[in-house]
Amino acid sequence: GAGVVALTDDGGTAAATTAGAQSVVITDPESATAVTAAAAKAAPSVVTVYVTSGSGSGSGSGVVLSEDGYVLTNNHVVGLDSSTDGATVQVRTSDGALYDATVVGTDPTSDLAVLRLSDASGLTPATFADSDSVQVGDLAVAIGAPLGLSDTVTDGIISATNRAVATGSAQDDATVIDALQTDAAINPGNSGGALVDAAGEVVGINTAIASVASGIPGQESQSGSIGVGFAIPSNTAQRIAEEIVQTGSATHAVLGVRAQTAASDTNGEVGTGAQIVQVQDGGAAASAGLQAGDVVTAVGDRAVTTSTELTAAVRSAAPGDEVTLTVRRDGRASTVDVTLGSSDS
Repeated sequence: GAGVVALTDDGGTAAATTAGAQSVVITDPESATAVTAAAAKAAPSVVTVYVTSGSGSGSGSGVVLSEDGYVLTNNHVVGLDSSTDGATVQVRTSDGALYDATVVGTDPTSDLAVLRLSDASGLTPATFADSDSVQVGDLAVAIGAPLGLSDTVTDGIISATNRAVATGSAQDDATVIDALQTDAAINPGNSGGALVDAAGEVVGINTAIASVASGIPGQESQSGSIGVGFAIPSNTAQRIAEEIVQTGSATHAVLGVRAQTAASDTNGEVGTGAQIVQVQDGGAAASAGLQAGDVVTAVGDRAVTTSTELTAAVRSAAPGDEVTLTVRRDGRASTVDVTLGSSDS
């Protein structure tokens, strides 16, 4: 059978194993591949993050933002017990240097966090690409520290874009991500690492993997890579990182509604849109004339079949952006222009 698929954080808090630094070096240019070149360019900008707190310890990955030590990683990497209070953070760069680090700010909504390395200088910042230009079939190279193995490189393709995924251990703490999907192997510890293109430029921050339930009572679902991994698009990651560096927190676009998946009468598992259950007074949706009972079926030219897809589409925009919604009301479809609001995370 097909099995049951569940989305989980890629396990950035898995126990670290001991592994020394290992630089990615081109030793034979004549036989080098596109993956070789991409890895050689991007690897110096990828770090391993070690976190220890009273509840345990773990490791993940990160991407260098600046020469003086700002590093981007996942919120779940630094939040071992859902809090960064009292956590000790250290970062090892690709040349083997180990730095103490502090948490500048976290953004659970996008599962991102920014660290600052102490007394760091001369680091190699990553080059970020325009994730809106990424196409299905593009080369994708994941770089990080799966299972604590620093500077690990895996490759594949971009297998989907604008993939709405919800990660987290329960619905109440779910993080909805408008993700790039890849079949490059991503395993526990890759969290916060780079997904780069053929030019070695970052197109995404690796954050989650799909897992297949074992189907056996009392046993956990499969935790390794099954070729379905997800990364936060670089455009979103850059915007959030810049806000955290500047203010310590981040903002997000909001529609100002509570919605649920609208389902067909014949099959409740097949979504037909995001049905608005409640409209926030004074919010973006209310200002645009949306009402409870309306069903959103598209954001711009992007189809919406579930409430998760609506959330992901809105969060991929920035506060103040204007979007065009296709709305079904009383059996009739129409378009509504909405200027998205802003919510502090």
